[in-house]
Formats: sequence, C-alpha cells, structure tokens
Amino acid sequence: MHRRIHTLRLQAALLTAALLAAFTLAAAPAAPAASKAASAVAGDLCGGRCLDILPPGENGNATLADILANRVFGTRPGHTDDQLGPYANLAAAYPGLTDSTLHSFFNDASFGVPADQVASTASPRPDVTIVRDKATGVPHITGTTRYGTEFGAGYAAAQDRLWVMDLFRHVGRGQLSGFAGGAAANRQLEQSFWQAAPYTEQELQQQIDAVAAQGPRAQQALADARAYVDGINQYINESYQGRYFPGEYDLTGHVDAITNAGGIEPFQLTDLVALASVIGALFGSGGGGELASAQVKLAAEARYGKAAGDAVWSSLREADDPEAVKTLHDGQSFPYAQPPADPQGVAMPDPGSVVPERMIYDATGSANQSTTKAAGVLPGNLLTAKHGMSNALVVSGRYTDDGHPVAVFGPQTGYFAPQLLMLEELQGPGISARGAAFAGLSFYVELGRGQDYAWSATSAGQDITDTYAVPLCTTDGSPVTLASNSYLWHGQCLPFDRLAQHDAWNPTTADSTAAGSYTLVMYRSNYGLVTARGTVGGTPVAFTSLRSTYRHEVDSIIGFQMFNDPGAVHDPASFQQAAQQIGYTFNWFYADAQHTAYYNSGSNPVRAPGVDPGLPVTAQPAYEWAGFDPATNTARYTPPSEHPQSVDQDYYVSWNNKQADDYASAGFGDGSVHRANLLDARVKSLISSGDKVSRVTLTQAMESAALTDLRAEDVLPDLLRVIDSAPVTDPALADAVQKLANWRADGGQRKETSPGSHTYADADAVRTMDAWWPLLADGVFRPGLGDGLFTALTGALQINESPSGGQTGPTSGGVSANESIPHKGSSFQYGWWSYLDKDLRRVLGDQVAGPLAQPYCGGGDLTACRTVLLDTLGSALAQTPAQVYPGDANCSAGDQWCADTIIQRPLGGVTDDKIGWQNRPTYQQVVQFPGHR
Repeated sequence: MHRRIHTLRLQAALLTAALLAAFTLAAAPAAPAASKAASAVAGDLCGGRCLDILPPGENGNATLADILANRVFGTRPGHTDDQLGPYANLAAAYPGLTDSTLHSFFNDASFGVPADQVASTASPRPDVTIVRDKATGVPHITGTTRYGTEFGAGYAAAQDRLWVMDLFRHVGRGQLSGFAGGAAANRQLEQSFWQAAPYTEQELQQQIDAVAAQGPRAQQALADARAYVDGINQYINESYQGRYFPGEYDLTGHVDAITNAGGIEPFQLTDLVALASVIGALFGSGGGGELASAQVKLAAEARYGKAAGDAVWSSLREADDPEAVKTLHDGQSFPYAQPPADPQGVAMPDPGSVVPERMIYDATGSANQSTTKAAGVLPGNLLTAKHGMSNALVVSGRYTDDGHPVAVFGPQTGYFAPQLLMLEELQGPGISARGAAFAGLSFYVELGRGQDYAWSATSAGQDITDTYAVPLCTTDGSPVTLASNSYLWHGQCLPFDRLAQHDAWNPTTADSTAAGSYTLVMYRSNYGLVTARGTVGGTPVAFTSLRSTYRHEVDSIIGFQMFNDPGAVHDPASFQQAAQQIGYTFNWFYADAQHTAYYNSGSNPVRAPGVDPGLPVTAQPAYEWAGFDPATNTARYTPPSEHPQSVDQDYYVSWNNKQADDYASAGFGDGSVHRANLLDARVKSLISSGDKVSRVTLTQAMESAALTDLRAEDVLPDLLRVIDSAPVTDPALADAVQKLANWRADGGQRKETSPGSHTYADADAVRTMDAWWPLLADGVFRPGLGDGLFTALTGALQINESPSGGQTGPTSGGVSANESIPHKGSSFQYGWWSYLDKDLRRVLGDQVAGPLAQPYCGGGDLTACRTVLLDTLGSALAQTPAQVYPGDANCSAGDQWCADTIIQRPLGGVTDDKIGWQNRPTYQQVVQFPGHR
C-alpha cells in the first residue's frame, strides 16, 4: 500500500528537502500476490494475431512522493512510460520488420492474461476481478454480473487516470482555472469549451433523462454508467483514506499534504456528460467555419468582382474536389452539404462589421493578465487549434497472405502524460472487448476488438454545424444596436438565454498565478450560441453556431455499448447498425476474419432547399433545418442509407480525408494533395504489386507514410519540374535544388541517419523545405490574391503544418493556431498543399481537374513562375538554422531533430522523455482474425 509522507511540506522554500525526504522515506506499495492461474477467456478468435500499443504507458497515477522523486531523480512509477520506447523504435526498425518482430513494437492484445504473466489481482467487489499483466499493467476486468463488470471498469479507470478524469470534468464545465489554477492556458482552454458546449447542471441532467427514455438498451447503458461511477468513487474513498491518491491533489491545494485535510469530490453521472462534451467537441464535430468562408468570399469579390470572385472563392473552398483522395474509391456517390447552384437565404456580413462575442466579464486580479509564468495543465488551444486525428489502413482478405483481412488503425489524439486514452479489457454479461477508451468514459471500450472483430475510427468532420445571422431587437422599443440582448424568433422578440460560469483561483504549489476571478458568459438563442455580432445589409445581427449534437452529448452511448456486445455485433451489417447510433462525426472501420466494412456516422441535419452550408444563413423559418425543434435541438437527419458506407471494398484508407464523391468537405483545403495520399499510394501499390498483404507489410506502409514529408512527396516534384525547365546557373541555388531532388529520390522522409543519431538524413534539404514553404505560399499567391484576400484565406486555411510547429508564414485568426503548436506529432493535415500543386501543374500545362479559377504563380507564365520559385528559394537559403528552428524550453535554437520531436504534454506531475517525430495514431491496433463465430 502506498504511504503518504507525513513530514512533507509544500512551501517552495522547503521543496528541496521535501524532494529528498520523499525519495528516501516513501514506502513502496506492496505488490499484491500474483494469482496462480488466470483463466483463459472463451471466445477469443484472434489466435494471438491482435496487437496494440498506447504510449507512454498505462499507469497515469503518481503519488506526491512519486512526483517529487521524478522531479529530482528522474524515476517514474512502474508502467508510466514503458510503451514509449517500443512506439518510438518502430521508426528506425520498420524497413526490416518481420512477423516475429512485430511484438517488439506492439503488445499482445489477446483476451485474458496467462497465469505466469499475472502481476496483480484485485477484487474491489466480490463480483469483479481486476487482473493486471506484467508486460504493460493493463487492467483485465472480469465480472460475474453486469454491475460488477462496470464497477470494476470505473475502479480501474480511477486507479490509472483519476487526475486526468478530474481535469476534464472541470474542463467540460468551464471550471478548469478554479480547479487547477489560473494560468493563462487554463483560462484559454476553459473559455473555448464554455463557448462550444455551455450547459447548466440541470441541462446536463436533462440529457441523461432524455437518453433514459430511449428504450431498454439506453436504460442498460445508464445503469452501466452508474455502476462505473460507483467504482470510481470507491477508489476515491479508498485512496484518500489510504493516502495514495494522485499527488496533483496535494500540489493544487485540494488536499493538505501533511494533515490530509480537504478531499476529492465524488463523481456523478453529469460529470460523464461534461466529459463526453469535451471529447465530442475535440474529435466528433464538423463545420462552423461559415464566417471565415464568408470573409474569403467578400475579399475575393472585392478583388475580382462578383462573378469572378465567387468563382475564385468556390475553387479555393474545394467543397467537392474531383482530385481529392477518397475513402470510398469505387465511384460511390453520397450527396450531402453540396454548395447549391442558386443559394438561398445567404446572410453575408457587411465588410468589417464582424466582432467576436465578448465572453469574459467582471475580471479581477490576474484574470486581466493575458500571459502567466505558469504553463497550465493543458494547451490553451487544445480545442480552437485544428486537429488532425486518426488514420486507418484496411485490406480485404482477397489480397492478404492468409485470406483474412488485415487492419492497421487507430486514433491520433495527441500525446500527453498520462494519455487521454487508457487501455482495458472488459469481460462480463453482454460485454466482451479489449482496447482503448477516453479516461472517465471507459465503461465501454471505444476503439478496439471484440471476440472475432476489431473496429476503429477517424474523425470525419462533415458539416453538422451551421452559422445563422439572427436579427437583434429590443423589447422596450429602444434603438437596436449590436449590444442588444434580444433577438427575433418567428416574429417575436425574445431575450437570449444567459449561461454564466464564475471561476476564481488562488496561487498553489503547482500554479503560482496570483489570485483572480471572472465570469464566463455565453448567450444562447433558438438558433444556437452567439459567437459574434455584426451587420447584414446594415441590420444588427448576432451570428450563432448551431450544432446538431449540442444537448445530445450522451446519445452516442448506445452505439458504443453495441460495439462491446458480442450479441449485437457479429458481421458488417450489425457493425454498421451500431455505428448508426453515434451522432458524432466519425469514420468507422471494421474487420473480421471474412469481411471489412466502413460507415460514416453523424447527426447530419436535413437543410432547407437552396441553403449553402458553407456560408452564414438568414435566421428565418424558410431556412431552418427540416423539422427543427429548438426546445430539444432536434431536427430531421439524413437517413443511414445516405451516409457513406461500404462492405468489402478492396482496401480502405482514411486520414481525415474526403469520404466519397459528392459528400462535401466542411472546410477549405481538401483537394488534390492531402496527407491521406501518403496512405493511399502505399496501400494501392501493395494491392497492385501482386504480392500478398500481411500485417507486416501494412504496418510498413503506415510507418513509411508516418515519416514522410507530404510536401516532399506530392508538391516538390511540381516545384522541381518548374525549376528544371531551364538550367540553374547560380551555384548555391543549384546545390540546393540538387539536395532537394536527392531527398525526394530518397523518399522524402524526415528520419535519422541511424537510430539515436538525432540528425536527419538529407538534413539540409529538410531545412530548406521548412524555410521555403511559407515563402513559396506568399511569393506565389499574394501578388494575385492581393493582401486582403491573402489574409482572409489564411483565416480559413493555414499555410503550413510542419512537424516543428514553426515556419508558419502569415497568419490570420484562430484557425492558424494549429500551425504553431510544437512537438505534437500530427502534421501536414492542414495547409496550402493543394493550392500549390494545382497552380504549378496548370503553369506546366498539365490537365488539372477542379483547377483554381485564376492562375497565380508568375501570373500563369512558366518563366515568371520559375523566377518566383528561385527567388523564394534563395530567401529560404539565407535563413540560418536558428531562424528556421528558433528553439524553445525543450530544444536549443537550430536543433532540427529536437524541434520535430514529440513530447508527451504533462497533464500531471510526472514527465516523460521526448521521442523522434512520427505522424501516426497515438493508440494503434494491428489485427488479422483467423477465426469467426
């Protein structure tokens, strides 16, 4: 049992002494006696061919003594970072990968634990047993009753992620600063979530009540959730009494490290709703960029005139680009959210009139400071920065080594210590699954495997969020202004709902930010949440955001329950039926021993005829969603048959790309070059080669893409063709061009010369491309677009997303925030890759499907374009390594490899080592089932 150090004091003056005392006096927890035998789990038909990995490690709880020892001596609790090495080492080893060495980089994901591999056994109730394996410490939970199974899931979740769960239930309520400290990043994060999903406690409960009315499955799901919460709370009580709870509670002042005064608030069902709202906002929504799109349209019309400007805007929007890589590549068509030929009800803001809605009121103390010394427990732009999330490679058994489908897939959810996800196995009445789930929502496995099937998801992001221009009004007859807090609804002047959250904080050992407070306020109408104000045709309006899944954060619980139920999912059709129950926007993938399948989920609203989903809409009954009821935020949704779906296509790939023909992209930039091209090219090559695909070769395809610079593979050939249209006479430029060509010939990868060298092969070419890209975008497009349109376009789509988070170029608005996030792994999702590719191919005289409406590079002249490329290349070469990679708290200026590295962002007190860059899922499965029920 962990023992608390009673003599520790947390005052900064005594911290060093406390660290030493912690290390020398802390008693290690006694290891529970290993079970003599662990019964094999019936129904595991994977035959040892299911593997998975989730860095940095399963253990996400550290006592105060553990945290202090980590800070002084670098030690870590067991299973805190033991998955980081295998995950990182695949980058160097993948070319020589074999079936026997797969286990060096992935863990056995079989059901159960062999008797000689049992590390511990615990039974928090008589009807559940939690067995942890020696290799990874993953909890394998077996219940004799449904309640016991879910109770055990909650208990194990609290053992592994209690602090993270607590953080995110406060994030979901807009209460992070009062819980974890007033650091600027904490405030930024809670503000963004309060803006996206503000609820009263009553509204959180109402969502639970609404699900309870949906039938037996929903009622069982809520019973499961209650048992899960009971398990969490038992662990809270036990760990508090035993004083082995996470040390972050001490460091943030919730518990006194000496007296144990204070406490940890028990969990309740509404906490799970708050947690679900966080995950849904991060990974399961789409659309909402209509104001940014309108700004591009206005700027294009100002630059080119109405007709030509609209054509430019449409070509830059790439809503249905014919050259975009698609998950369904056999010509399947699923029309949705297409821009209409004759749009109706468009509400274009008057130029310069849009003002973001004020959210912060009554600020005191440090709430008036935009920066703080304390870093915060989470990135402030975790929600507002765009995210590239998850990839999947799935190959039909027709093309595999043993005739059974192969899948390599997983979610790309960022890198944190501890991870947002956790691993678990659940076995009980009506439940049989192993895999990953978000901490605090792990009463079901959300991505993983069942008895004879596996499933995973990528974020889909189709448009389920619309922006309405809602006329403002006054109830007393006074003049209407942008400050008016009433709006017109069907001829009535109604007051906005005011949703307020007061936050206050004081300095703690973990966060030194001085005391402060503020109130976060969001106004809500029947047309959604107010995000900005402005004028349309001179009339004051509120611009609102209406998301179809708002007030429905819990509804998807039924689909996840079905994924875990072997009686509910047993073939592609039943899997797709389960996925249909999920309202969030995801691409779901399935593989068993015989079949593969795909389904795109989401509550896709049926829009009024003629409405353009990519622009703000006039708030009138004629332009509302079909069947819209504001009291419940419900509408008529497109039927399952109209969602992209497929069974047994030759292969599927997804990296958050376009789903199918005619299924419109919600944002800008989904065109001819997308990072999913990296997967598609490799899997297509495997299929067409005639060689049989195996777990090894599909993993190699994934990892090859994970190390490849998208610009080098798909845009650099265009650049070199333009440059090579005439001899390069300048020696420095010629040398740089040759190095770039050599890098492309070497595969265009960002990889070390040898494991541990911390130096890239083709390092000069990599640095040149990094420096060159933003200069290229500016030099090629700004002269034609003009400053106004260029700036507006950077507000709709960032120019770059390099591994280092640097080389951003000009930015505009929050959409560009993702460019500058360092050490995050995920790269090349958003950028002007397609724009450069289409424009350069046009200059070269190639046929371009869906071309840009105007030529840009050199005005369309090859010679002039070549001059632009060489001039910008020369400017790039003039930058020093320290200018390209400026350095930060983790890396010295000019250190290219370090600038790219992945850092597990600490959510608590224990930190992990950095690893080399890879662009791959955080949690990943490698599966090939030989048997089926």
